[in-house]
Amino acid sequence: MSSMRGIYTSVTDIRRKVFTEVARMSYQGGDYDDYAAKLRKLPFKIIPGEVNHHRESIFLERAIVSERLRLAMGLPLRPIDQQVPTSEGLEHSVIADKYYDPPLINIIKFACHRCPEKEVKVTNLCQGCLAHPCQEVCPKNAIHFSNNNTSVIDQDACIKCGRCVDACPYHAIVKMERPCAAACGTNAIHSDSLGRADIDYDKCVSCGMCLVSCPFGAISDKGQIFQLIQAIKRGDKVCAIVAPAFINQFPGLTAAKLKAALEQLGFCDMVEVAIGADLCAIEEAKDFMREVPDQIPYMGTSCCPSWSVMAKKLFPERADCISMALTPMVLTARMVKRDHPNARVCFIGPCAAKKLEASRRSVRSDVDFVLTFEELMGLFEAKEVDFTALEEGEEPQGATAAGRGFAVSGGVAQAVVEVIHRLDPDREVKVASAQGLADCKKMLMLAKAGKYNGYLLEGMACPGGCVAGAGTLADPAKTAAILAKYRQAADKKEALDSPYEITLSFLHE
Repeated sequence: MSSMRGIYTSVTDIRRKVFTEVARMSYQGGDYDDYAAKLRKLPFKIIPGEVNHHRESIFLERAIVSERLRLAMGLPLRPIDQQVPTSEGLEHSVIADKYYDPPLINIIKFACHRCPEKEVKVTNLCQGCLAHPCQEVCPKNAIHFSNNNTSVIDQDACIKCGRCVDACPYHAIVKMERPCAAACGTNAIHSDSLGRADIDYDKCVSCGMCLVSCPFGAISDKGQIFQLIQAIKRGDKVCAIVAPAFINQFPGLTAAKLKAALEQLGFCDMVEVAIGADLCAIEEAKDFMREVPDQIPYMGTSCCPSWSVMAKKLFPERADCISMALTPMVLTARMVKRDHPNARVCFIGPCAAKKLEASRRSVRSDVDFVLTFEELMGLFEAKEVDFTALEEGEEPQGATAAGRGFAVSGGVAQAVVEVIHRLDPDREVKVASAQGLADCKKMLMLAKAGKYNGYLLEGMACPGGCVAGAGTLADPAKTAAILAKYRQAADKKEALDSPYEITLSFLHE
């Protein structure tokens, strides 16, 4: 699956402007009428002038931006067939406390390109060769030849297997697939009656892979930017807890400058979520040692919400095989609130699904706000934070290399296995890991069939792990390489070296 992460496209640009303007509006303040007036004007600020650049008309461009602004403020999409003002329902969002109203992931229907669902097509590169390998490998005899000897595919007979695509020596046959559907590992995207993409929310686990794969920018998630800033302006002490994948997301912003940058936005403090990852690894290791294989045949990790929700949806009879350990986000938030009972907590990370996790009734009291790195960049731009002008402070302390490694595929299982080996050096632990929900699903099916009895299973919804999450800005491969150096810089290497291990029991009270 190709990824557009790390490429600054026109879609990225519009999203960035939307987040920045919503943040700027919230920082500037005002009453309900002020916000309603600004919200109506913002599409004209973001898409100025009279000439369209991306769509067939400038009116359509502004209409799409209006819906993006609503979603960024946590508001629902408006019905297309009714006259509803941009500010409709704004009174429910001009507040400092708001959880996500489902659905979290939304398709702006009139921004959708109506891509074909799946189609194998012959291009004009076909040379009409003598060998006809495409016809020879087709299991359904769906390929015949035109008068000029070029290939023609009978779409009614074609089963989209792609064998002809692989067989053509000229790469003249292509398999076209709707990018959002190709990226969706739960098969949650289909076409509505008008050919536009539609999400089956019973299958969707809010990983956001469709969001970052749509080249038309027709899919967006809801945000809490506005409400977070309202809370800061109200005087709430808001602590930022930052996921380890932050490395490399913001050019010029080093780990040693991160706290100072966040303080310029109004945060009172910053804590690395990798601290909670260490505690999560310890907890999962102890659960594994106690429960596998005596109580459950295998154990799946808990930290990726999309993976764990999918596992429980698809295989409810094996739901108890997914670890019950609290996620690093929740463990870190509980530590902050235990030490500072009046503080509020904002998780900042790469993940759209964490927004849904934070809105669960069991987590709401721990995590008040969730921002993606992409949304955070909007705040930095709204406040015109100059990373080069910031003084280098202390690098974040307290997390181990293992905890920081949770951000990459394989890192969670590695951290858990290290703990098990320390606690029981003679115990062998077999590991299977999968990245991307389609591969995670295959791993679960093999586990159900008994192929992974006794194993620790690590599932990551995003290919590459959290560094490739829907809310990231940078190229995942480059981030993973820089994160490896950041892990090496940690004083302590394994989760059991964490100075916070003793606090684990308190966090469950």
